[in-house]
Amino acid sequence: MSPPVVADLHLHTTASDGELTIEELPAVAKEAGVDWVAVTDHDRIHPGLDAPITTIDGITIIRGIELRVETDTQRIDLLGYPVEPTSELTAEIERLQKNRINRAKKMIACIEAELETTLDIAPSSGIGRPNIATAIDESSASYDYDGAFKHVIGRDHDCYFSRNITDLEDGIRMLNDACSIVGLAHPLRYDNPHSALEITERLDAVERYYPYDGQVDSSIVDQTAERNDLLVTGGSDAHHKELGEAGLSKSQLNEVKAKLHT
Repeated sequence: MSPPVVADLHLHTTASDGELTIEELPAVAKEAGVDWVAVTDHDRIHPGLDAPITTIDGITIIRGIELRVETDTQRIDLLGYPVEPTSELTAEIERLQKNRINRAKKMIACIEAELETTLDIAPSSGIGRPNIATAIDESSASYDYDGAFKHVIGRDHDCYFSRNITDLEDGIRMLNDACSIVGLAHPLRYDNPHSALEITERLDAVERYYPYDGQVDSSIVDQTAERNDLLVTGGSDAHHKELGEAGLSKSQLNEVKAKLHT
């Protein structure tokens, strides 16, 4: 029997494309039996967290980030925590968020024209395709959330527009300067997991525990973690209001805590 999950180190809030607010987070974490969480919004540091590590209502919250980077062969996501922003990382986040807003405006205009509907959404920092899919679902259009991705804003559709991505070298450097732990997120979700895992030679950690769909052989992640002497992290990647679907046991959390700066 697996030990209980006490730490969920990968979740998203309303600061990007999640449903949770910081105010709701402690109660949701307690309901899930989780003592530690990491807020890892997409390309953004949560503006409501004023310290790298905060305790609210008995729940310890790590201020983190999930940063998408461009490699020679694919796009991957890096997790950094806790974040103490540098001027370079702050400037990059501002650049990325400005691009997200401009991209969303183009997508919304295209969708409204193509579907002859009006979307009740105002582009702001943190906006991503999930936010737009939700707006489509709630509009007069005939597509639900999943249908919006499949038929309207998927990568092969006219209303999809690409966004700016941070270069791998720049991303690793900036996160290393701002965080004590930098890891690879959900390594088995990429088109080429082997190529993604090769990058961990330059990182501190790899996300071992993650709610992958279907049966997934995680042995390659274990082998990589051992070979590169990596911390293992884990989390639910929650975009909703349920935590603890995946994460770390108490002993695994203690290994991560030993590497965190405060």
